[in-house]
Amino acid sequence: MATVGIINAVSSGAGWIAPIFCAPFIGSFAGVLIARLPAGRAIAWGRSACDTCGHTLGIPDLIPLASYAALRGRCRHCGARIGRTHLWVEYAALAITLWAALSGERGALLWAGSILGWSLLTLGWIDALCQRLPDILTLPLLVAGLCEALFLEPDALTSRATGAIAAYAGFRLIAVTFRRLRGRESLGEGDAKLLAAGGAWVGAWLLPDVLMAAAATALIYAFRKGRPNPSARIPFGPFLAAGIWLMWLYG
Repeated sequence: MATVGIINAVSSGAGWIAPIFCAPFIGSFAGVLIARLPAGRAIAWGRSACDTCGHTLGIPDLIPLASYAALRGRCRHCGARIGRTHLWVEYAALAITLWAALSGERGALLWAGSILGWSLLTLGWIDALCQRLPDILTLPLLVAGLCEALFLEPDALTSRATGAIAAYAGFRLIAVTFRRLRGRESLGEGDAKLLAAGGAWVGAWLLPDVLMAAAATALIYAFRKGRPNPSARIPFGPFLAAGIWLMWLYG
């Protein structure tokens, strides 16, 4: 409990202002991950550049939200229209932190919830684009969930660890069984790792609710334009991410 008090004392000085201020900048970095990870491009040392003219972008071009508005959505060097993906990701990251704050999270828990939400946003977006859930994001998210429990909610650590193990084992069992019965893949290993990360954040008892929320939203998406094609592949990551986020806030 002393650790929790120290962490909250340090973070509560900034209240909810610091996480909200940082959110667009984290969203900007998330946009970089979304653009570069699926393509195998360098992240840490790759300079941002205009997709049309290739001109390297400077600090005035990279201020989240503000630069896009000041430049009216166009490159200052060639005048080409700037893609809006980064802008939407920045807005989404800000919305996630505001959502967590309005749900009553403060101090260290607001930071923890924001980190979870930002990570889920990045993973869900990447999976929606290319049906991949990179280990470089899912595995640190799993570890972060256990660390959050250890330092902020130690009584929940056993449930969190059990949830992570049960989620991965259960999803892999379903995937292997389906492959043997139907001869094709149903759930990818990335989905199992994401659900394991979710178990590390929400605990074992909320995993059924995560799956119900994910399955319900996935079905709504699949039937949005009538009867779906049985052979069509639907990325499950965005729906799992939504389920994990909702259970973290309200479960």
